[in-house]
Amino acid sequence: MHKFALGLVTSLLLATGLSAQAQTLRGSQSSIEHQNSLAVAYGFTFVQTAQHMSRLVQGGQLVRISPTGSMELHDVSFPYARPGVKLFIDRLSNQYRSACGEKLTVTSLSRPIDQQPPNAAARSVHPAGMAVDLRIPRARSCRAWLERTLLSLEGRGVLDVTRERRPPHYHVAVFVESYESYVASMVGGTSQYVVRRGDTLSEISQLTGVSIAQLRAANGLRGDLIQVGQELQVPASAQQGTAISSSKELARVSYVTHKVRKGDTLWRIGTRYGTSVDRIMQENELDDDTLQIGQELRISATR
Repeated sequence: MHKFALGLVTSLLLATGLSAQAQTLRGSQSSIEHQNSLAVAYGFTFVQTAQHMSRLVQGGQLVRISPTGSMELHDVSFPYARPGVKLFIDRLSNQYRSACGEKLTVTSLSRPIDQQPPNAAARSVHPAGMAVDLRIPRARSCRAWLERTLLSLEGRGVLDVTRERRPPHYHVAVFVESYESYVASMVGGTSQYVVRRGDTLSEISQLTGVSIAQLRAANGLRGDLIQVGQELQVPASAQQGTAISSSKELARVSYVTHKVRKGDTLWRIGTRYGTSVDRIMQENELDDDTLQIGQELRISATR
């Protein structure tokens, strides 16, 4: 990206940070204009037709979005998006599954201009491949979690979210370069610890080499209450301590066999043993979260 475009993106993102202070799900014409301006500044091509989209997919500008153990597609005609949008969907869906025990549902991704719905905004960024529509959860707690998370990311200036009414969904425009930088800073600056059955904040502090006060501050904890399956952020200052302590954790890892019973889900099983859905799927080479009664699963339990 040349200097002029880079400066333009920086200016636009500063504007995003200022507007995000309002923290609202209501959209506006100015937010649509802002999303469109960013797409232009990024140099993104706006897809005109299905054939045009195929060429962008072949060229690698757009990537395929496939269902996972934590995300499903519903009536998505063109399951493609910018790589940064895929990164966003992968991370958000994993977090949503962990928080709510159900899959995140994607209802729309890239759309060619000649196949935009009648009520689409003229300057929509769906044809640019930097937008994703999400189904609004039925459960109030899941809805609250998703809205809180999306607004938090909007406040960081990495996306713009609007709750649409016709049809009901969340429209999310991902500012891909800013989001990728945000994720890189998170990955480079912290590590994660998944709370297991019997864990206490004091034990996690000893294991990771991070003080209890640091753990509380990094995770917004007011006390010592933690939940099985909860993901705790471990500050970068403790990376060395984490590496030293990792051998202790490895020494405590054992495997158990769980026989699937009626009503079991991967999320419930993961919560019971203090592990994640993705880890169970990886250890058992599962392509999706379908389970059969009597099926035996290999579960790694750290205690």
